[in-house]
Formats: sequence, structure tokens, C-alpha cells
Amino acid sequence: MEKGSVSVYFVQSALDSLRVRGIDAEALLLDAGIAPATVQSPHGRVTPESFSKLWLAVAAALDDELFGQDSRRMKVGSFAMLAYMLTDCATLGDALKRMARFFNLLLDDFHCALEVQGSEALLTIRPAGQHDAPRVFGFETLLMLQHGLACWLVGRRIPVLAAAFCYAEAPRSAEYHRMYSENLRFGEGATALHFSRALLELPVIRSQQDARAFVRKAPGNIVIKYKNTDGLAAQIRRRLRASSAADWAGFDDVAAQLKMTPATLRRRLDDEGQTFQLIKDQLRRDMAVDLLSHSTRSVADIAVQLGFAEPSAFHRAFKKWTGANPGQYRLQGTGQG
Repeated sequence: MEKGSVSVYFVQSALDSLRVRGIDAEALLLDAGIAPATVQSPHGRVTPESFSKLWLAVAAALDDELFGQDSRRMKVGSFAMLAYMLTDCATLGDALKRMARFFNLLLDDFHCALEVQGSEALLTIRPAGQHDAPRVFGFETLLMLQHGLACWLVGRRIPVLAAAFCYAEAPRSAEYHRMYSENLRFGEGATALHFSRALLELPVIRSQQDARAFVRKAPGNIVIKYKNTDGLAAQIRRRLRASSAADWAGFDDVAAQLKMTPATLRRRLDDEGQTFQLIKDQLRRDMAVDLLSHSTRSVADIAVQLGFAEPSAFHRAFKKWTGANPGQYRLQGTGQG
């Protein structure tokens, strides 16, 4: 599986749940190996492992796996119980109906449902409480959990035909393309994932023993493993990842490999909110985060591997991406910062 990274936006949203309750978040950040400077950067990234540690720590501090987004707490252990319960279902459709009932029993401010419209099935979440504005992080967290569980139950990614959101588009929506689909709609009546109705007949292949292993690795495995891999940007990313950065093909060559004209490729990428340069920058960023976190290679060697002519250029780029320089990021990740 390709390594990835998680936007600092999700880290900030989780920490906001602590701050509004007067709980100091710095110790949890340090324990998760996340540099405070990274959290302050609008473009910061963290590893899935660090995000998982922080997610679990915040949930434990609040005793709430939905981070205070609902009037009632989703107590720690709820997600694990749900995973165990769903392994008894025969098909994906049965599991999604049971999952919706489970969340509707626990929560007051969100209403979950499985709906069918013609050839499509919809996993929907609607606001149910009396709030002036949608609790965006609550919708994001619920959608992430439900889609990740559904994919895990059948042992494959469920391709999302379209994703709708009951709130206005925000800058972080760029993350949604990789998480769900290139077809996004905002300001809709419900937050929903559209997928093929035929997939409801897929058999559930997981056991309770599988569930124990799955829960231990959540939520990092949900955020990264089942991201959208069907979009054009994802295809280009895989092609680039297959070779060293120094040997990456140019834009015109990639267009030829995909049997498109450069103009068509540029237009198709624009439809996904991407550019060729942005794809390369994001891939270098994720490779850098992974190498600094999981290898002992020197910063200079990593700079060369990622195609930077000088270590200083890598330092500048990495600080722009994450808010910390490479050395600081590595030390923080090992608990020495």
C-alpha cells in the first residue's frame, strides 16, 4: 500500500474539541510525535501513525469518539463494538443498515441512513439537532468511519461515484478528492456517498478476530488505506511513485503515456482540482514525511532521493509543506524534540 500523510486540518479539528473544554493539548501532541509548529502551518502534514495516536488520545481524554460533535458522547469502545457487530452481517447492504441504526441510537444531532435511488446506493448523514451551522468535523468524522468500515467489511475499496456535503466548500475540500471522489458537490441537503447499488450484495468477509486487528490500527488505516485511487491524479501519482524522482517523466510525456493531448490532461486535472506540479509536490511531501519518520537516512540523502539539487532547497520546501524543518520534524517524531 502506498504511504500517505494526513492534513493538519484534521489534527486541528480534533484539538479544537479539547481547547473548548479547557484541556491542554500540548502533551497529547508530543506523545503522538507531532511538532507544534506543524499544527500551526496551514499546509502541515502528519503520518497516519501519529494521527492515529492523537485521535485515540483525544477520544480517551473526552471519552468521546466523535470529539464532542454531538450532544451525546459516543463513548470510547463504541467504534470497536460496531465493528464486531457488523461481522455477523451477510452482505454489505445488511451491514450498512445495521450501522445506520447503531449511530442513530447513539447520536442525537446526526441521522444516518442507507438509501437507494435507481442504480445507486447512498450512505447519507443529515443534521438532526437544532444548531445554527453544521458541525463540519462531525460530518467528516462520521463519513470517514462509515466508508472505512464498509470497505474493510468487504475487503476492497468501495468506489465512490459522487460525494455530497451539506455545507459550503472550504479549502480543506482538496483532501476529499483523494479520500472519496473527484465528483464533489457542496451545499446539498445531506452529506452522502453515492456508489453502485450492485455493491450492496457483496458478502461480508470479516470475522470478529479480524475486527480486533482492524480496531487496533484505526483510524490511520481508514484515512489512508481506502482513499480514492481511481482519479486521474491518483493514476499519475502511482506512475511517478514507480520510479525515482530524478527519472520522473515530464508533463507532455505523461500525457502521451495516458494517450491524451497535453491540453486534455491539463483540463482533466483541473476538473479534479489538481495540476501536474501539485501532484509532484504532494508526492514529494508524503515521501519526505514517510522517510523522515521511518528511516535513518540522512536529510541530505533524502533530499537527493526526492530530486532536490541542494539540501537547502529541500529544507525550504519541507518547511513550507509542514511548518517545520526536516531535522525538527524527525526529532519531534522520535520524542526528542
